[in-house]
Amino acid sequence: MVQVVYLQTFGGKRGDFMGHRIYQWASGTVGRHAAAEACRRDGLDLVGLHVRSADKIGKDVGELIGMPPLGIAATGDIQAILDSDADLVIHAPLASLVYGDNEDQDIEDICALLAGGKNVITVVGYMYPKVHGPELVSRLEAACRAGGSTFHSTGLNPGWMGDLLPLTMSAMSRNITSITIREISNFQYYPSPEIMFDSMGFGSTLEVFERDGARRRKWLNGLFAESIQLVADGIGLALDQIVDEMTLEGAPADLETASGTVRAGTVAGQRWQWSGQVAGEKRIIHETVWRMHETVAPDWPTGNHSIVIDGEPRMYLEMAPEWISDGLLATAMHAVNAIPYVCDAEPGIKTFLDLPWIFYKGG
Repeated sequence: MVQVVYLQTFGGKRGDFMGHRIYQWASGTVGRHAAAEACRRDGLDLVGLHVRSADKIGKDVGELIGMPPLGIAATGDIQAILDSDADLVIHAPLASLVYGDNEDQDIEDICALLAGGKNVITVVGYMYPKVHGPELVSRLEAACRAGGSTFHSTGLNPGWMGDLLPLTMSAMSRNITSITIREISNFQYYPSPEIMFDSMGFGSTLEVFERDGARRRKWLNGLFAESIQLVADGIGLALDQIVDEMTLEGAPADLETASGTVRAGTVAGQRWQWSGQVAGEKRIIHETVWRMHETVAPDWPTGNHSIVIDGEPRMYLEMAPEWISDGLLATAMHAVNAIPYVCDAEPGIKTFLDLPWIFYKGG
C-alpha cells in the first residue's frame, strides 16, 4: 500500500529511475526543504534521510519532512547511506564547528561519504577549502579520489549574495578598486529566542558572549574568509591577508523585541567586518551589522543590504528588506539546484569558480 501511495503521488518506479538519487542528511528546516524538493522535482529521487535524534530513527521520512508516507524509514547510521544507491548527499546539519562535542564531526562525515563514493553538497561551510590550509584540501581531495566523488559547498550568504552576485557584477568592470558587501539586519521583529539569544548571543553579558561565542566566532571567521578569498581569486586579486574585526554594542535600556526582552547593558548590536587587504588597503570588504532593535548603535551603517563595486564603472546594488521571503528555503534550493552540476562534474573539490553558473532547472 505504501508503494502505491508513492507511485501515485510522485510517479515513476525506483527501479526505472534515470535521474539523480538523493540522500538527505539532517531534517532541520533546510534539510526538510531539500528533501521535499527531491521528492517533488522531476529528475530527482529521495532514497533516504539521515537523522541524529533517537526519536526520529525508524519513522517514515514523509512524516519528518511534511509529506505523505514514502515507505522509507529514517536512519541514524552513516553505513546505511554508504550501502544505498544514492548518487549524492545533501549535508545540512547544524555546523559541528559550533555545536556538539566534536568540532571535526562534519569534515569526518563528509570525507567518509566522499570516500564511500557519494557526491556531497554541504551548507555548513568549507565553501572554499584552500582558506583552511593544504592539510584540509588534501584530506578532501584524497576522499574524492578514493570514491570517485565530488564535493561542493553552498549557501545564501556566504554562498550567493557575497560571492556569486559581486562576481557576476564584476563582468561589467574595466577596473576594480574595491568590493564592499554589506548585510544590515534589524531583528526587532524576528520571533526566535532560540536563534537570537541562544545561537547568536544577543542578550548576553560581554563576558558570556566572549566565552560562549568563541566557537561561533571561529566558524564565522572561516565562512567569511572563504567568501573573500573566493571573490579575490575570481577577479585575480592577490591578497596579503584577511583581517577580522568585531564590535559589540550594549542595549541602552531594556528593549522589547519579538524574541523577548534584551536587558540594558547586554549585547544588543553586533558589527562584524572581514577585509581582504593588499598593502594594508582594504580591497574586498564583507560587513554584517546586526541589531536587536532599531535604536541600537545609531552611528553604525543603516539601510539595506548592498553591494558596492568601486572602480570603472562604479556599481551600487541595494536589496530591500523584503528582497527574499525565506532565506532557509533559498539555501536549500541553492543546494538542490546544484545537484546536476555536481553529479556531472569530475571528481574532486568543486567551488563556484569550478562549476558553471548554477541555474534553476526544475521546469
